[in-house]
Formats: sequence, structure tokens, C-alpha cells
Amino acid sequence: MAYDGTAYCGWQIQPNEKSVQEVLEHALTPILRQEISVAGAGRTDTGVHASFFMAHFDVEDPLRLSPDMEPASEQFVFKLNRFLPPDVVVYKIFAVPSDLHARFSATYRTYHYHVSTIKPLFTRNYCYHVYGPLNLEAIQGCCALLLDTRDFTSFAKLHTDVKNNLCTVLRAEWKEADQGYRFEITADRFLRNMVRSLTGTLLDVGQGKLSVQEFSEIVEAKDRSRAGQSAPARGLFLVDIGYDSLPVQL
Repeated sequence: MAYDGTAYCGWQIQPNEKSVQEVLEHALTPILRQEISVAGAGRTDTGVHASFFMAHFDVEDPLRLSPDMEPASEQFVFKLNRFLPPDVVVYKIFAVPSDLHARFSATYRTYHYHVSTIKPLFTRNYCYHVYGPLNLEAIQGCCALLLDTRDFTSFAKLHTDVKNNLCTVLRAEWKEADQGYRFEITADRFLRNMVRSLTGTLLDVGQGKLSVQEFSEIVEAKDRSRAGQSAPARGLFLVDIGYDSLPVQL
């Protein structure tokens, strides 16, 4: 599935807020004629988008609950999308083993952050406008440091319920893109606000406000107050999620 996160508090259900999880459950429940609870592959923050997302739900006898169509069929997906708002889309539904979990079975996730160097118009909800060119060589030097970093406390949201701030970054790279730049990062897990705070701090490096050495010191400090401001949510996309094995080709 995929979603435009502009109007949502993120994936996860929150009190008095509209979430992607909530609208998906509200669409599935009447179709399958039972209360459906959906587990997502991650907890994207308010305003963050997903061009690729995975979720799972349990149902005992789908054909009995929906006798006119099989949940894994194209007809079921078509009907589900008619129940969903325009900013959420489901592409495929398929059966998986009972021990496969959308979140805990994932082996990696990839995020892209889009930066525009010209004032955006039609893409203004999907990128961050930064004036002037960036020093890519310095930014890439910092990205290389991330591959050897395990503790990302300096880039983690404070006062969360996670047990530790350890992550393994598998790839981190800034690329020139149409009308700007794109930050691509893949890791085995991400902390809340991690990609946005990394992006904001790397932009400080690219704009000459921080040196590569100072960035290294921020990483080693394990202190969120030392890092830069978080880049706005609107430029961030979850674009890929990996699993060791799936019964279908995506």
C-alpha cells in the first residue's frame, strides 16, 4: 500500500487524531464483516509519506466473511480502495504464514528525503525548500560516518519507550536530483524522528554551518540537543521495506 501523509498524524492510531491505520481498519471492517485490527510495518510520524508500505491483519475464514469475493483477489482490492480516502491506496493483498509480522519480520527499511533548491509549487507538500547549492562532498563524508555508527541517540526523539537507540545503517547517500537533492538511507531499524533530525543536521553541514569533524562529535556526544533541527516531515518518504521471504513477488 501507499499513502500521502499530509492529512494524517502518522500511521499509528492516536487519540482525537486521524491516522492511516484507522482509515484502513474502518475500510476493512465492513467489507470483511468483523472488527479488523491492522499491524503496520512502521510508525511514520505526522505528515510523513509512504510510497511503499506493508501491513497485515488476521482473519479466520475470509471466504465466509466475504463470500462474494476472495480477499486476495483484484476485485477485493478494488472494493477496498473505493472505501478508502483518495490519499490512501492498497495495491495488493495476499496470504502470509501466521508467524510473519509486518513490523517485526522486516529486515530493513529505506527512506528518501527530498530537498528542492528552487521554490516548489506542485511538489510543495512533498519536499523541503533550501536556498542555494550544498557541499555534497562534506555531506557524503558524514554519511560515511553513519555506516560505522551504532548508537543514534543524538538523532532520536526524547522520552520515547524504545529500549535502546542502536541501529545499523546499511546505506546512506545524498544524490543530485531534479531541482535539488535526495537523501537516501537504509537501516535495519529507525528511531522516531531519526531521519528528519539526520537530514536537518546534514543540511547544516552542506550549508557550511557544521564541519565533518563537528558532525562526528555530535554523533559521539549521544545528545539530541547537539544535533540540528529536524527537517520538515513533508519531504520524507518511506520507499521500501525488506523481508527475508514473501509468498508473492511485489
